[in-house]
Amino acid sequence: VAALAGALALPADLTRPGAGRRLADLTLDHLGRVDLLVAGAGVGWAGDFSGMPAARIDEIVGVDLLATVHLVRAVLPHMIAAGSGRVVLVGSLAGSVGVRGEAVYSAAKAALGVFADSLRYELRGTGVGVSHVVPGVVDTPFFDRRGIPYTRTWPRPVPAERVADAVHAAVLRGRDEVFVPGWLRLPARLRGAAPGLYRRLAARFG
Repeated sequence: VAALAGALALPADLTRPGAGRRLADLTLDHLGRVDLLVAGAGVGWAGDFSGMPAARIDEIVGVDLLATVHLVRAVLPHMIAAGSGRVVLVGSLAGSVGVRGEAVYSAAKAALGVFADSLRYELRGTGVGVSHVVPGVVDTPFFDRRGIPYTRTWPRPVPAERVADAVHAAVLRGRDEVFVPGWLRLPARLRGAAPGLYRRLAARFG
């Protein structure tokens, strides 16, 4: 993809300490500036929390939350100094409503959503924007790699390209929050407006 776009690929293992800082420094050395950061790295694990290996807890929090926070911290001062830029954080519906069997993943993605809100308030007037893109089920190898494949008939997985289009639209239009698909905003809003009702429905229907 990088070759087709005339771009430069800089691979990094974000589970390693300091990887975000090194990646940011390498990017700045090559380009001199960063106009857009799309933080989309993520890993998952499915199963009862009581049986979750400690190493997987550290991996999920490390990649899904801490690596993203450190990467944003590394590039943000340069965006602020330039007076422009946008940070796109790729969250998950699991972070908006909580998902049975994905307690740590849900917690990490929820923290990412609050981080996006807090950062947006802080950056007001700097010329730097923050977008939070919230996908539901996406048709990628993510579910196989988390240990349990996705077998539900609803909601149906959406193509990864649809999420990419949502990121593109969020950047072009300066949108704060985008759900993919859009109707997923409804359960998130219901949980916020009527949490007791939402929890009863979620306990019954999953």
